[in-house]
Amino acid sequence: MLDKLFKKTKYITVSQRALNDINYDSSKKPSIPSGAWVKCSNCGRILYKKDLENNYGVCQYCNHCFRISARERIKFTVDRGSFCEFDKDMASDNPIGFKGYEDKIKKIQKKADMADAVITGRGTIFKEPSIICVMDSNFMMGSMGSVVGEKITRAVEKAIKLELPLIIFTASGGARMQEGIFSLMQMAKISGAISRLNEKGLLYISVLTDPTTGGVTASFAMLGDIILAEPDALVGFAGKRVIEQTIKQKLPPGFQRSEFLLEHGFVDKIVPRKILKSTLGKILSIHSRNR
Repeated sequence: MLDKLFKKTKYITVSQRALNDINYDSSKKPSIPSGAWVKCSNCGRILYKKDLENNYGVCQYCNHCFRISARERIKFTVDRGSFCEFDKDMASDNPIGFKGYEDKIKKIQKKADMADAVITGRGTIFKEPSIICVMDSNFMMGSMGSVVGEKITRAVEKAIKLELPLIIFTASGGARMQEGIFSLMQMAKISGAISRLNEKGLLYISVLTDPTTGGVTASFAMLGDIILAEPDALVGFAGKRVIEQTIKQKLPPGFQRSEFLLEHGFVDKIVPRKILKSTLGKILSIHSRNR
């Protein structure tokens, strides 16, 4: 019985010549555009890039905030058509003669479509005017060189002159080593400008995004009258491993994340990206009514 069940069957054979005679239309083959899908680094899900963009760069499954460019940030935050950019073409030279720095800057400028790691300008949020600075981690990890410092300082001075609130979105790995001491000087320069803004009684809102580290954290990022942060943003000065190796202790879970900073009083509120614009609009509206 088993012999009959597994009895060999005679199959039809097709010659190679017959296969070659078949006309195959390659144009009908389905094609998938390159870069149409991205993987969430938090939950591992595969996301359609267009859906991700429509969702403010936030994973629809785990609410993980992807890092977004400065121009995307402006698009999500500022009223359409209201943003007027300052110092668009200001670019860095090589103040300490660091080998290969000019070539590296030119390549990144072309790739990122911006002159340096920050965009500054004037715009409205729900019709409330303000001076806005947005750092971009896609440009040398948002490192703070002389151009970044000068553009932010000029924006602060513009806020003082026009008596407008200041909003800075931070995203930086810290000082730019290719500019040496000129980079470190920007910490004091920006902090000094913000001190003058404070003396005039003007509002400064700092929005911490992933990552905000190094000299940016040690200076103007933590000087805001109101400090907001995105969920699960990395915020700190030195790296976790450096701290652990220095103090010879294991750091607690979630250390240097925005939720940890909120719990310990360094952040006023964690705001999901979807409602960040409305939150800023409410703060600006309350401020303008009470001036």
